[in-house]
Amino acid sequence: MPTQSPYLLFSDGKGNIFEDTSLYASGRSGWDALPVPTEDWIELPYGGSLYELPGRFGIGIDVKTGEMRLCKKGNAVAAFIPPAHTGLYLAAYETEKDAPTLPLFCYTAAGWLNDKFYVPALRIEEDVRQECSGYDSDKIKTGAGFLLEAYPNNRLAKHLMENCCMTYKCPAARNFALGRWECPVPSSPACNANCIGCISFQPQEETIPPAQDRLTFRPTPEEIVEFTVPHLQTAPFPIVSFGQGCEGEPLLMWETIRDSIIEMRKHTNRGSININTNGSKPDAVKALCEAGLNSIRVSTNSARKHFYEAYYRPNNYQFEDIIESLKTVSSHGGWASINYFVFPGMTDNVEEYECLRKLIRETGLNMIQWRNFNIDPDWYLGRIGATDTGEFLGIKQLMGLVREEFPKVKFGYFNPPMERMKGNYEADFAH
Repeated sequence: MPTQSPYLLFSDGKGNIFEDTSLYASGRSGWDALPVPTEDWIELPYGGSLYELPGRFGIGIDVKTGEMRLCKKGNAVAAFIPPAHTGLYLAAYETEKDAPTLPLFCYTAAGWLNDKFYVPALRIEEDVRQECSGYDSDKIKTGAGFLLEAYPNNRLAKHLMENCCMTYKCPAARNFALGRWECPVPSSPACNANCIGCISFQPQEETIPPAQDRLTFRPTPEEIVEFTVPHLQTAPFPIVSFGQGCEGEPLLMWETIRDSIIEMRKHTNRGSININTNGSKPDAVKALCEAGLNSIRVSTNSARKHFYEAYYRPNNYQFEDIIESLKTVSSHGGWASINYFVFPGMTDNVEEYECLRKLIRETGLNMIQWRNFNIDPDWYLGRIGATDTGEFLGIKQLMGLVREEFPKVKFGYFNPPMERMKGNYEADFAH
């Protein structure tokens, strides 16, 4: 924690970042710029990045007068904070009329003090499975080569190694190459939602590109089982996870997934089988639970139906279905999580909090994964029609209230392995 508020950062548009010592860095919640409590700043974690925000001027707090004002010396700056950390405030800036839409990353506030970069954030997860320091490029390349050689005719192994691991450097795919922890299993090229911020598909007329290419084929159960069984049998604290950023909605391929789970469990009872999903098909979730699914993570931008549907733009399902899917997993004794897209000012809105409480009570939720929302803040609020984000609690205060009322609900960033789900949740299994 710094001894004072850090100073505002700006960029010269050429890759150079400077501090403005006449302005303290501020943060943003909803549409509003506001001071960040000194105790909320931490050093930018290893693996974090800084972005310049073209067409945007940072909003700071005048060191002498305490008033908010713009820094017009250059472009505003924001931080990407690495996995396992949750941002408490967005970067505060004013957007020019001709500014481009920002790509699909998170834009946390950032500042500079005593030769260090700072961000308002907290570490929400002790698991180190996606720490940058834990990835050895040579070992990953060797592991990827081994898998491609071991499964020469497996289209999915090829996709995961050549595309996800070596091209996009997907953390989950890199861990699979290293033979450890959570193994990703994309399974669906199709989707039944039209998410505004989809990272694998954007319409041609849209102003932002997708972050990565989407899976283009339907894997067979045989292709899935071929590499997932050895992973479950040999990896430390193994998880097999359907539903990845490089695909559509896995529940559209639920029969394939069901058949894969049944076959996997014929060979081994080790590890856990998870699905990351929009939760749109409760009947399919029920069938997967009966086949042996252990956990579900349902993604949502909001516990409020109207904001959920404005963002996801669902086809042939509605918000109530995701609640039913979570309830279904809970009723089968499985682990039910939500992948909660954290947007300061929206996630901690007072009305949102009441809806989250209702969701937790109704579903028997086991876990909230407090994930940073990768999206242009202005663009997002405009697209979902949130012209006034209303009264907010603060992200830390929201978390405190949830912990107090629901002490059994776990907080984190990743899907837990079986060992944590069974009770030893606080142990650090990724070392």
